[in-house]
Amino acid sequence: MVEMSMNKVIHAAVRRDLDRFVAALSVFPPGDTTRARQLGTAWANFDDQLTYHHQGEHETAWPALEAVGVSRELLMTMDAEHEAMATALGAGRTAMARLQETAAPDDARTALAAMQTLREVTVSHLDHEEAELEGVYLEKRHTPEIQAMGKQFAKAGARRGGRFFAWLLDGASPAEKETVNSEVPAPVRAIIGGIFGRGYRKNVAPVWKA
Repeated sequence: MVEMSMNKVIHAAVRRDLDRFVAALSVFPPGDTTRARQLGTAWANFDDQLTYHHQGEHETAWPALEAVGVSRELLMTMDAEHEAMATALGAGRTAMARLQETAAPDDARTALAAMQTLREVTVSHLDHEEAELEGVYLEKRHTPEIQAMGKQFAKAGARRGGRFFAWLLDGASPAEKETVNSEVPAPVRAIIGGIFGRGYRKNVAPVWKA
């Protein structure tokens, strides 16, 4: 039996990366331009994944959820939280770009503060969203509306899909992996994740092992 939705699995990956950035920036070696570039590579992936996720929720998930009974007022609240998260994400983007340029101690501290704020804002939203919507995703997962939503997200393309699954499963718990395995056919995981996930495994995953 599925214990969590794919949405919650994605949230877990977001939380993991935020924790990783805070941990890495807390011990950033002053002047280490190589480490700054590594973190910049990981940031580019994270920024893209989180932006794509919350924009996709607004454009694709919210209409499906409203169709199965979720109130528009709740979804508007979620969008307001997305706007706050996007603001914090923009500050993180600026701080991480500056750190890549200088690797200076002051810029590392600024990047750490921005990441801590982003984590606080984002995790607060994720917690709220899961409290309100996780039960809906699970209860309504076989409805035509939610099935159509999943198919729409699946149209992202093999290149994005491969990078997404490599990121999603990097550090995932057994329960999270079980959910992915139950929702995504093995041949799809093997082909898309195996081939198009190589870039993530080569360039991003090692950042967190350094």
